[in-house]
Amino acid sequence: MRRKTSRIETLAVHSGDRKKLGDYVPVTTPIYAASSFFYERIEDLDSVFDDAKPGQTYSRFGNPTCEALEDLSATLEGADFAVATSSGMAALRLALLVAMVDRRRRILASRDLYGQTLSLLLNVLEPQGVEVFFGDPCDIESWESLIVEHQPSCVLFETISNPMLRVPSTDRLCELHRRNNVVTVVDSTFTTPVLMRPLDLGADIVIHSATKFLAGHGDALGGLLLAAEPFRQAVTLLNRTIGPNLGPFEAYITMRGMKTLVLRMEEQCANARRVAARLSQLEGVTRVHFPGDPAHPDHATAARLFPEGLFGSLISFDLEGGKERAFAFADTLKLALPATSLGDVHTMILHPATSSHRDLAPKRRHRLGIGDGLLRLSVGIEHVEDIVADLEQALVLSASAAEKAPS
Repeated sequence: MRRKTSRIETLAVHSGDRKKLGDYVPVTTPIYAASSFFYERIEDLDSVFDDAKPGQTYSRFGNPTCEALEDLSATLEGADFAVATSSGMAALRLALLVAMVDRRRRILASRDLYGQTLSLLLNVLEPQGVEVFFGDPCDIESWESLIVEHQPSCVLFETISNPMLRVPSTDRLCELHRRNNVVTVVDSTFTTPVLMRPLDLGADIVIHSATKFLAGHGDALGGLLLAAEPFRQAVTLLNRTIGPNLGPFEAYITMRGMKTLVLRMEEQCANARRVAARLSQLEGVTRVHFPGDPAHPDHATAARLFPEGLFGSLISFDLEGGKERAFAFADTLKLALPATSLGDVHTMILHPATSSHRDLAPKRRHRLGIGDGLLRLSVGIEHVEDIVADLEQALVLSASAAEKAPS
């Protein structure tokens, strides 16, 4: 049960831990590596299977370490329950399957999504007979028209889109979906419960790539599905049948990382605001995409939905010179790591056209605004002046390298 009087910082440190196992209580949740559990009396095992008695049976059905992470996650997100999965993509696939149980196999999705999410929709679900339509959730009027036209069973969008960092009006979208009897599935990876709790705004199912901000240290792969009570039965059935479970070691690492989630995100968001402001002043940077920028098309929405001064820690920016300049820039960075992830304590750089969105056709990428010179920066908790200095020296060196390159 969520403690109503505690704030998120306190809940992040204490929730899920210290379950009483006997006459003692461990300060932190142990790693339960057992794949199965037994009882002295088989009647007790029967009662646990029948949900007449609390307990464990088989780790695909539940594991004490994973359940501690799920308790913590549900508490922070304001969810009735949570399920920990082996990756964010596993959580998303489970969420979409649940959203289509006993409903039309039809999805309306944001056109601006993580590349592998688009691949799941187009290369996995569509061949299985699921109809997929795309639209712009930041244009509520056109989004509503698509709902009326296609009558989807569910909609899918990201709280901050990857990699163009658009910010839909989650609360207004959820109200629209509820009026039209459409299940709202939200990927809240970029915001985490520190910036937004979509379930409080009317969403039905929320997913996270726990690999990113929640674990936060680049050492655990995992996902989370969080939802309201009406979805528990379907989620439990499908999860136990498909088996996308998170391992207990990864659950432990993720839970440990989440204890500092609030501190990390506040520092990363503060750093990102200063880095974005500096990038916009540097020669060779043609455009900066950051929700905290008053010129960003969704700045007013972000300011309304997020806590004051917090706009996320992701920045996308375009470099003149295209792919060659972008590659030279990444190669000359000394501090920021050119790696395929985000949300870690260290600053990371990514070239979406050749990584997260490389499977998209070039024309589709360019329609989304993902040009060959676009880079995505995940700002870490290093000293902000060190981050800025690294970007500045890389811009100078990459410009020199581009000038020397053969035409």
